[in-house]
Amino acid sequence: MITISINPIAFTIGSVSVRWYGIMVALAVVVVVLWMLREIRRGANLSYDTILTAALVGIPSGIVASKLLHVIDNIVVAKLHPELALVGHVIDYTQYPGLIFSGGGLTIYGAIVGATLAIWIYNKFGNLQFGYFADLVAPGAILAQAVGRVGCTINGCCYGIPTSLPWGVVYTHPESYAPLGVALHPTQPYEIIFCLAVFAVLLKLRGHLKPEGSLFLVYLGLYSLWRVGIDFLRDGTPFLFGLHQAQLIGIVVLAIAIPLLVLRTRWVEKEVSN
Repeated sequence: MITISINPIAFTIGSVSVRWYGIMVALAVVVVVLWMLREIRRGANLSYDTILTAALVGIPSGIVASKLLHVIDNIVVAKLHPELALVGHVIDYTQYPGLIFSGGGLTIYGAIVGATLAIWIYNKFGNLQFGYFADLVAPGAILAQAVGRVGCTINGCCYGIPTSLPWGVVYTHPESYAPLGVALHPTQPYEIIFCLAVFAVLLKLRGHLKPEGSLFLVYLGLYSLWRVGIDFLRDGTPFLFGLHQAQLIGIVVLAIAIPLLVLRTRWVEKEVSN
């Protein structure tokens, strides 16, 4: 078994504790922005002002939507299983609305959906080709997700169900969100490996898929398929129909992405610049 004894709290400022999770999430945002700046330097038909505006629109929207999905998830689970709310496994935000503004409780799907929707709306009013932009950002987004999951690994959140496999992880630090002294599926490292693999796939597919936006659909489809599967190994109380919230969202995304890819996407030879 693999022991994780790292203190999830990186440092404290007065009474405020800064966790490695928050640091890695912030770093993940930086990764996406730097990725897009790199794309401009490589000749992408975007301006630095466009990237800055997209970041100012997408990042706050992603954070708000990320928190919103977490709050909805907890409220539904708390109403269906009030005994869990009583022992602190979930938070009934209708009873403790002030906790909505706490720093924790973010969801990747919320960040993806919130940022995507906000940038799509910005596309309607600004000078931005959404499909072109989405294809450029897709590899950076999945790479950022890998960075964010490093924070989850240290934090002990998003942990897996108990396992007897030799690569199971055991958390020992009392500040960890995972149960202590129990061998768990390392679902966070699983996802880091998966995200890096998808990053490589997206790089290989770049320039070969038309129309614009197809690479972004591949990214959404692959990640959604992964979440539907991996969440069977993640601990947690079902949201609805015996499935986690992320699994239900993943099914909806797949129901949209797969038909679009099948009906619209075509393979083309990559253009070679002289």
